[in-house]
Amino acid sequence: MSGLEIVKRVVQPLSDAVSIEAGPSLRVHKPDAARHAMEGLARLAALGPDPDRRAARWLIREIAISLGAIPASIHDYYLARGRGETRDDFTVPAMNLRALPFHAARAVFRVAKECDAKAFIFEIARSEIGYTAQRPAEYAACMLAAAVAEGYQGPVFIQGDHFQISAKRYAQDPQAEVETIRSLTREAVAAGFFNIDIDTSTLVDLSRQSIPDQQERNYTLCAQFTDFIRSIEPPGVTISVGGEIGEVGGHNSTEPELRAFMEGFNATLAAVAPDSPGLSKISIQTGTSHGGVVLPDGSIARVKVDFDTLALLSRIAKQDYGLAGAVQHGASTLPEEAFPRFTEAGTCEVHLATNFQNILYDCLPQDLLKEIHAYLDAHHADERKPAQTDEQFYYKTRKRALGAFKKRIWDLPQPVRERVEQIWEDQFRRLFGYLNVGGTSSEVERFVSPAVIHEPLMSYLGDSVAQEDVSDLAD
Repeated sequence: MSGLEIVKRVVQPLSDAVSIEAGPSLRVHKPDAARHAMEGLARLAALGPDPDRRAARWLIREIAISLGAIPASIHDYYLARGRGETRDDFTVPAMNLRALPFHAARAVFRVAKECDAKAFIFEIARSEIGYTAQRPAEYAACMLAAAVAEGYQGPVFIQGDHFQISAKRYAQDPQAEVETIRSLTREAVAAGFFNIDIDTSTLVDLSRQSIPDQQERNYTLCAQFTDFIRSIEPPGVTISVGGEIGEVGGHNSTEPELRAFMEGFNATLAAVAPDSPGLSKISIQTGTSHGGVVLPDGSIARVKVDFDTLALLSRIAKQDYGLAGAVQHGASTLPEEAFPRFTEAGTCEVHLATNFQNILYDCLPQDLLKEIHAYLDAHHADERKPAQTDEQFYYKTRKRALGAFKKRIWDLPQPVRERVEQIWEDQFRRLFGYLNVGGTSSEVERFVSPAVIHEPLMSYLGDSVAQEDVSDLAD
């Protein structure tokens, strides 16, 4: 069966709203009907059989573009912030929606429309792609389907978070590990990820004497990946690229580390690709950890963020290197009263994931939760530390059940799912308020003009990608 025949079969249930023509190309005749069809298409894109689910991902993207929800890069907006041409009293939330991504994203878009915000990012890390069983095209389709369902129009910023080098695999075969990241980046860009966070900070070598020497492999590989990303950009798109100077959970970053990384990165990029656009932001470590620190009773320890370092390094990143500022990872389990301090410190972006997952798990039926615990006992017992309580073990590993239980979670009873969605929406509303992103629509529209990229259908119908072991990667 040809690609055109496949996509015509998939679009048949909404054929009065959408038509497929030779090419293939798509035309939306009834926008409201197309919006109402998004939940079914998103479900097919996530759970359906091949090749239908791949065709559904292409359909969603084309419908979204036709209705004004367009995959975009935040690069120009961030550089404008670095030049002082935008407000600097807000922090962009970058949200990792690991489970029920279509439903969670709908809640985000509802809040965004309510407060007139467009400065927000949806993201998924290399690790999460693995354990949630969501390839980039599936994740992007869920984000775009949610935008259409909520009638959102404007740029949709989708980001590859922590496209991270595994230090262990790099030591065994550097070329193979680099090619793995390149392959993932190609896949993500083709799916509409026009924002990529490179994480080669795993290769910082603290055994070397000088700070520039410690950062050398980090900035060199980051510059080489940036050059690669520029070589695969679609026409009219400058992908927003972020770098990282220290692993989350390690020691707090310092000004000499930031300067060593940026000076080395800029020099290396200028040597391999003169006049190529560089980074738009830089991730640093200020005392947080991904997922939080779990106490024996399963509660999360209070963490003290070094906001002074965050403010200092954000200011240097902007003033001396033209970046939007510093990025904060591992923040979603912090107490809510901490979030306004990110805007006060000039943080350009904050990454949020674990608390959204926690909300879901807190609402799951007990019988399903018991099945998940049994799955973790059977498949991830090797991750249990000798002194861990059950509460600590299940909390730290339960993210690894999301892929195996993806369909079960999509099939939650409607009252349960609606409760989760409402709690998520309330959480997003508070976060958008704390981070002060309301009213950013006009600024985003001023600096971001999304290029319309029609990815060929055959790009979506190509071979599937094997799932990799991501147990040693950060979120």
